[in-house]
Amino acid sequence: MLSQDDFDYALENTRVIVPPRHRIETFGTSVVNYYLVTEEMDAANLSRVREGQIHAERPQIITPSHMARLLLEGFGEEAREYADSVAGRLRNLAILKYGFRFRKADARTYDVAEPIGKTIENVKRRVAAKDDPLSTVLAGVDDGWEVCLLRFMIDLIAASAQGNLEDFRGRGLI
Repeated sequence: MLSQDDFDYALENTRVIVPPRHRIETFGTSVVNYYLVTEEMDAANLSRVREGQIHAERPQIITPSHMARLLLEGFGEEAREYADSVAGRLRNLAILKYGFRFRKADARTYDVAEPIGKTIENVKRRVAAKDDPLSTVLAGVDDGWEVCLLRFMIDLIAASAQGNLEDFRGRGLI
């Protein structure tokens, strides 16, 4: 288990080398192919590459009235009336809920006997040749590699959210 310092170190040392060219799909599932390059700290000139997929599910609109229904299960009529009044005041508020699935079965890890900079350049070339708009190349920390992926996913949500909201508005859904 990572200490708080290790966790913070992984967050701070996650770099997106090649970002995805497309954002998360608004009305469908997106499959992001990631290539995470880390450096083995106990051996000189040894890099580790992790390849896998992150499945980003279609964002869901959560409105105040929907939240009130979810939160009030088992409450009485007075609580429901209060929640309805709050939902009425916040009717223009909408939250997007994003879901991700990461399957370790889809992941592959291999070591490369070269410095991390050279490994990153080689992975970048391979990814560019595939011309996949939802591929990303990341550099991170070996012990906290899963934290690096989480950091990337949060940044991807932030980069996608405005476009997803505009798509929902364009269809009159919010």
